[in-house]
Amino acid sequence: MKKRVTKAIFPVAGLGTRFLPATKSIPKEIMTLVDRPLIQYAIDEARAAGIKDFIFVTSRGKSALEDYFDNAPELENELRKKGKTELLEMLKTTNMESGAIAYIRQHKALGLGHAVWCARRLLSDEAFAVILPDDVIAAETPCLQQMVEAHAETGGNMVAAMEVPASKTSSYGILDIGEDMGSVVKVKGMVEKPAQGTAPSNLAVIGRYILTPEIMQNLSRIKSGAGGELQLTDAIAQEIEQSQNVYGYRFRGQRFDCGSKAGFLQATVAFGLAREDLRDEFAHFLSDMVSSRSAAQ
Repeated sequence: MKKRVTKAIFPVAGLGTRFLPATKSIPKEIMTLVDRPLIQYAIDEARAAGIKDFIFVTSRGKSALEDYFDNAPELENELRKKGKTELLEMLKTTNMESGAIAYIRQHKALGLGHAVWCARRLLSDEAFAVILPDDVIAAETPCLQQMVEAHAETGGNMVAAMEVPASKTSSYGILDIGEDMGSVVKVKGMVEKPAQGTAPSNLAVIGRYILTPEIMQNLSRIKSGAGGELQLTDAIAQEIEQSQNVYGYRFRGQRFDCGSKAGFLQATVAFGLAREDLRDEFAHFLSDMVSSRSAAQ
C-alpha cells in the first residue's frame, strides 16, 4: 500500500519584483486576492489534499508571512467581545498548530530546484508535494487533491499540466507524451521553454508537483542549469531517463498566473464574481465599465 502524501514544500523566497513598489514592504504571497492572501489559497488547497506538514522556503524580509499563520490573541479577544463569531471562525483558518509549519531559509536565489533542495533534511523516505503559490487554481475539487488521488494509483512523480495554445508553448515547460491515458499521461521527456514551433505537445507544466525522494538525490548531483540556477525540471528529467516514472496530470479547473499583474487582475475578477456576497454589485460595476468604455470608443 502506497503511503499518503502528507508533506508539502512552498517555495516563497522570491522578491516579487514584478509587483514593486507593493512588495518593497510586504511579501508577494501576502498580497490579497479578494480578501485572502495568495498563500492562504495554497494552504487551503494543501489541507484539502491531506497535507499535515507545511515547509516554507523563505528569504530575508518574509517575517510578515510567518506572522500571518501565528495566533493573534488580541484580535481574537476583540472579535469575541463584539460577538463577531463569523470573523472569528474565518480567522481560525489562518492559524496553524505549533510544529505544523517549518521555515527554511534560502540564502541565495539559485532557482526552484535549489529552493526544493533546501528542504531536504525535513523529508524522510516518502513522496512529497511542491506548491507554487503564484499559480492559483479555481476548481471544484482542489488541484492537489485531484493529483493525490491519481498518484495513489500511479506512484512515481507527477506534475500538474494544462493545455496551452501553440503560440504560448515557448513560455512553459512542455511535456513530451509517451502514453496518453486521459487525465494521466506518461511522460517521456520535458522541454523547458521550447523555441516556437518545436514543442513536442501543447501540454504545459504548472506549479503543482508530487515528487519522490530520488528527486532530492538528483538535485544533489546535478549542476546548475540556465541562469546559474538549479532547475527542478532537470532533476525530474533524470527520473524520466532512469526510472520512466514521471506522469503528467490534466487537472480540472482554471489556473491563474498571479505572478503577473494581468493574471492577478484576472483572478481578482474571477474570484470576485464567484462570491455570492460580491457577485451582483461587482458584475453590475464591470458591466457599466465595459459599456462606458465601448461608448467612449
